[in-house]
Amino acid sequence: MTPIEWLQASGIAMPTRAEAIEAAVASALTLVMLAGGVLAGRRLGPRIVAMMQRFAIGQGDTLHARICTITRHLTAGLLLLTLGELWPWEPLGGFPIGLALGISVAKAGFQLLRGLGLARWLAWVFASVCFVALFSREIGGLGPVTRLAEQIGFTVGSRRFSVMLLVTMLVTVVAILALTRAVTRITEQWIGHARGLDPTQKLLAQKLASIGIVVIAFFFAIDLLDIDLTSLALFSGGFGLAIGFGLQKTIGNLIAGIILLMDRSIKPGDVIALREEIGWVNKIGVRAVSIITRDGKEHLIPNENLMTQEVENWSYSDRNVRVRIPVSIAYDADLKLAQDLMLRAARESPRVLKSPKPNVWLMSFGEHSLQHEILAWISDPESGVGNVRSDVLNRLWFLFKEHGIGLPYPQRDIHIRSLPGTERHGNLGT
Repeated sequence: MTPIEWLQASGIAMPTRAEAIEAAVASALTLVMLAGGVLAGRRLGPRIVAMMQRFAIGQGDTLHARICTITRHLTAGLLLLTLGELWPWEPLGGFPIGLALGISVAKAGFQLLRGLGLARWLAWVFASVCFVALFSREIGGLGPVTRLAEQIGFTVGSRRFSVMLLVTMLVTVVAILALTRAVTRITEQWIGHARGLDPTQKLLAQKLASIGIVVIAFFFAIDLLDIDLTSLALFSGGFGLAIGFGLQKTIGNLIAGIILLMDRSIKPGDVIALREEIGWVNKIGVRAVSIITRDGKEHLIPNENLMTQEVENWSYSDRNVRVRIPVSIAYDADLKLAQDLMLRAARESPRVLKSPKPNVWLMSFGEHSLQHEILAWISDPESGVGNVRSDVLNRLWFLFKEHGIGLPYPQRDIHIRSLPGTERHGNLGT
């Protein structure tokens, strides 16, 4: 039995000659539209990336690297959608158009959502829904699919939730999340490139803008999904209790972070001391402040701790910091020469400021030495303090050796009451 005879015996209608020709034409035109998408991705993609970089849109490789792919698939999808509307295609002719259209739009949506940082599973769900909807539409099967999805569902209270409604809500939420992420990113980068604001004001404006965009998106989604806020009264009461008990630290840290940015007591780039650690503020986040020490360790300090505890800020009003370098010399050393050499070592250190000038203080007459302190000023505490002490002491060591300045050695008086064997032979002095 030939394949044609088997199809006829199975009751499957054979396509007519006109339908076969239409399907061939549709397939050829589909290939042309896909080629147009490839050409647009190669020609328009780099230009779109350049425009985004010029206007500070996007963020690094996460979105820019996907722009050419998104442009290719999205252009192909628009061309195929136009092709589908230009002629009343039969299901056989609409099959290649719908298949290519669904795949192109699904790939474009997936790449866009991933470029905006949304979860992979959300991107896959969105892409799958786009493919099914567009493919079914082109082959004339969207109506039956929609009716089937509306029939399957469940009822909660007085509202019925069908599969169609749930899919629509999911796609709407994903679209709003993507739009919110894109608007937030563009706004933050535009604020970051503003010339009339200092870094602290830029960071504060970015945080407030992000919060405002999220709040607007939330109420827009509530209105778009037709959710009755009165039905959320019980939920809002429970949410208020959660904030009062479980989330009070989170809300407190959020408010503390905004206050830190507003009063500018701690801002990115400041050098602060916490306990015995010294580091510079890298970022003030919603929950915590990132502090990087000279060892490369990054500490996340809750914003509330910096608001309620004492913090030593080395660069709050002035970036100049005085470094104390203890030095001891022997009692028989030339005091005036030794102090001049200490000043010379401090002046020759490249990070020590010329103004205020370094100074040398005689602190005390120690048990074995004359104890001094070299007081040197630096303007870049974020580069470390210990390396300044090391550089000055290294220079001073060679200067002391060159000019014969001795360093003190501990001295002890030892009183010997007896030696081994003196009990038998008597005292040594007899």
